[in-house]
Amino acid sequence: MKPIGYWLNRTDSAITRYMDDMLDDFGLTRVVWQVLNSIKDETSDTELFSLLQANADVQTLQAAIDTTLANHWATRPSPDRLSLTPNGRAHLAQVAEHVDAFRERSMAGISQADYRTTISVLERMTHNLESEAPNKPAP
Repeated sequence: MKPIGYWLNRTDSAITRYMDDMLDDFGLTRVVWQVLNSIKDETSDTELFSLLQANADVQTLQAAIDTTLANHWATRPSPDRLSLTPNGRAHLAQVAEHVDAFRERSMAGISQADYRTTISVLERMTHNLESEAPNKPAP
């Protein structure tokens, strides 16, 4: 049996590759879609970076924000805030059916109970590792 790190990395790569391929026809990537999908009425860059920091580094997130602005899917009502444009809302709605189909495909053969257990285990592992620095031997 391969270790959990192997499957976490492979799963994330598979999700990204599948979503990037699926969203390409819409001019989106997984990260650009995540940015668009995370912008609520008005969202600060800081809120987006905090929400999506586990998904991509700051440079990638900034490039995704720039893409949403360049394509007029989002606008800046003030310097550090983003808001979806009507075009951005329509674009998200157009993509929604494909994202829903992706979710169904990725969950094929997985019960809700198994999914909840997986999420619970990953949350606990993350908490275990983030809550305490590793013990290092004295030099």
